[in-house]
Amino acid sequence: MPTFEEARRIILERVTRLEAERVGLLDSLGRALITDVIAPWALPQFDNSAMDGFAVRAADCADGSCLPVTGFIAAGGRATQAVEEGTAVRIMTGAAMPEGGDSVVPLEDAEETEGAMRAVKPVTLHQHVRYAGEDVRAGETVLRAGTVVRSYEINLLASFGMEQVEVVRRPRVAIVATGDELMELGSAAEAGRIVNSNSYSLAAAVTAVGAVPVMVGIARDNRESHREKLGEGLKADVLVTSAGVSVGDHDLVREVLGELGVESVFWKVQVRPGKSLAFGMKDGKPVFALPGNPVSTMLTFEEFVAPALRVMMGEREAVRPVFTAVLRSELKKKAGHAHLMRMRVEVREGKFEAWSAGKQATGFVKTLVEANAVAVLPAERERFEVGEEVQVHWLE
Repeated sequence: MPTFEEARRIILERVTRLEAERVGLLDSLGRALITDVIAPWALPQFDNSAMDGFAVRAADCADGSCLPVTGFIAAGGRATQAVEEGTAVRIMTGAAMPEGGDSVVPLEDAEETEGAMRAVKPVTLHQHVRYAGEDVRAGETVLRAGTVVRSYEINLLASFGMEQVEVVRRPRVAIVATGDELMELGSAAEAGRIVNSNSYSLAAAVTAVGAVPVMVGIARDNRESHREKLGEGLKADVLVTSAGVSVGDHDLVREVLGELGVESVFWKVQVRPGKSLAFGMKDGKPVFALPGNPVSTMLTFEEFVAPALRVMMGEREAVRPVFTAVLRSELKKKAGHAHLMRMRVEVREGKFEAWSAGKQATGFVKTLVEANAVAVLPAERERFEVGEEVQVHWLE
């Protein structure tokens, strides 16, 4: 039985990045770039004004002289009028700087009278001028492969006229729930049956990571149904199941996956909740059999499945970064297993402070809703006192 850290390492060593595809610029949002992006030209492309005002020679403004205004340059217009010694040219934000001008006096810092202007504040050489290549040099590597495209990257890519972007394909993730006790949304309530909530929360989690969920349905507690649903799920890039992975009479998932040719890599992990997690591979495709308890399902997805999906999508950072928080409530656990503790973290007086988000029993979904972070508590410890530091990561 691998430890928490070993299990995740094994998974991430087995999964591989998917192939590339070209998509429209906006469709690249949330996707990882497949190659480095090299700037085809400089940004800004030309010297331009950062303010509405007057292009001047800074030296001409040193003594507070009035300078005749000899021209006007609108944004998008061409700078045909040079700034001769002792003159000024009216200019708009973003307009190309005229020859001879080395500074811009903003409108609010100038007085205009009878076709002339005078700076009412000291003028610093190069003030309010954006110079060509000041932001990005032509030929510069501006984005690295594996960068996840956000709105900020969209702005940069659009600035280079990129209508299409090469990114990693989104994996299709098949989701199969198991059990005769499950019923679908919209079904009439029956004693002894529960709604198949896991499939919907998993689909939402898959979507949040950036992959594409494929809802296969419910595998009932017989081999025929399991073979049908799991076989269908194996057509996707990833298969994720919930429940049926322990040692009960109707826990058929591992057996049927073996019959379908799935290589068993490991079963059970030294972590709670989620001990009965199983991981396998089929033709290069990862297969995750998650526990059925909703809390165990979602936390094992967060810690094991989501990082694997990020690797498949080409992201450089597969695992969420951890940070240190100071405990404001006592925590207890059993020794022998790492524990995924649902926590509430806030910043107080410049420090991260953490406390239990509520009852930690694996059947309490409300505690998961109240949590915004997870503390991964080491296996050998049993008790954590108020004031101790623990390692946590944000929970989305």
